[in-house]
Amino acid sequence: MAADVPRIVVEPPGPRAREVLERDERVIMQSFTRWYPLVVKRGYGAVVEDVDGNRYIDFNAGIAVLNVGHNHPRVVEAVKRQLERFLHYSLTDFYYEEAVSAAERLARSVPISGGAKTFFTNSGAESIEASIKVVRAFFRGTRPYIISFLGGFHGRTYGAMSASASKPVHRARFYPLVPGFIHAPYPDPYRCPFPGLEGEACGEAAVGYIEDYIFSKLVDPGEVAAFLFEPIQGEGGYVVPPDSFLPSLQKLARKHGILLIADEVQTGFARTGRMFAVEHWGVEPDVMALAKAMGGGLPLGAAVGRSEVMSLPRGSHANTFGGNPVALAAFNAVMDVIEGERLWERSQRLGEKALRILGEAAEELSIVGHVRGKGLMIGVELVKDENTREPHKEALAWVLDRSFKRGLLVIGAGVSAVRIAPPLTIEEELFDRGLEILVEVLREADRRFSQV
Repeated sequence: MAADVPRIVVEPPGPRAREVLERDERVIMQSFTRWYPLVVKRGYGAVVEDVDGNRYIDFNAGIAVLNVGHNHPRVVEAVKRQLERFLHYSLTDFYYEEAVSAAERLARSVPISGGAKTFFTNSGAESIEASIKVVRAFFRGTRPYIISFLGGFHGRTYGAMSASASKPVHRARFYPLVPGFIHAPYPDPYRCPFPGLEGEACGEAAVGYIEDYIFSKLVDPGEVAAFLFEPIQGEGGYVVPPDSFLPSLQKLARKHGILLIADEVQTGFARTGRMFAVEHWGVEPDVMALAKAMGGGLPLGAAVGRSEVMSLPRGSHANTFGGNPVALAAFNAVMDVIEGERLWERSQRLGEKALRILGEAAEELSIVGHVRGKGLMIGVELVKDENTREPHKEALAWVLDRSFKRGLLVIGAGVSAVRIAPPLTIEEELFDRGLEILVEVLREADRRFSQV
């Protein structure tokens, strides 16, 4: 373990970082929001170093991408070997064994029985787009509707954006959206959309709403191609649904011949304490959208589904770079590390430890309303009032900035949740140190904002 991490040698952003920020402002379209002025120079394991020599504990993992850590030696070596062979030869026009082997490995890994096929992509949004086309085409256009969920985030391309309902800013200015998407309430156990309900009752009400209202007053279930859902909502706030929700949703889908698309872009590859999050609830999707951790930091995604569902006709869908051989080499190395070290078990163990420590802190801090998560996908909800549960956006911004200046990298999710998603390979002593910093900062925030 790096004994000198975190190390802040100059208060960030330092002079070199400020220079990069100014250049960035001039030449890069500012259509995204940075959480704080971190300018990365290099990363190793669960450590990030900025251009001014500051070193940070990384609780972001590049937004749940670096599940095996920064520059894992096995990933780097696999990429180097492939670089010496060939960098690209479009899979949609020709063949190479690296793609076949990777698809075979995915078919063995995903919780889909009876055989699976893969379409390789470059990102999570592209995996969602492919999944949308797959399920609509499977029914030959006779089922044009897809039901997704309020609070869900699936990407920013047009189909993915139309399926999303996380924040208005993601959709503002871009009308008309892709038609055919219906948004149902998502059962957040902490802030249930159905007044007076919590926990399992909230989950039952969410499924009941679809059957009793959407199917009886808005659209016939025979016109619905699929339910599109995140097993744990990511951008929406790291929201874990009640245990009965996804099994009940699957039962409803099977009753009406509706397919299930699981968006495992953020939850996949051992992040939640299982290889894939749906396995917590014994749910078997028909199609899965994957990306993020899949490429170990290189752009790679996939739509993986039951063989009979993955049946788009030739020429109807393709891309140039999907299944890039260098990214596939990284994928195989990532899987070797995950499977060889059983990282889902490590994620589960460290996640339980974090939930206990953060839960104990929440009992003494009025600013922390809720701590939730599975594995190393944890959200800490900040509130203005424990009774009203009003989100505390100002406190979130302060906690993230203060943590950054203390040498811990965390970001937000939803309106006011601290998002914790470190590399699954993080050294335990470094993990403990990061939790200590976060709890100290939360205590500071509690004192600061309780006086306002």
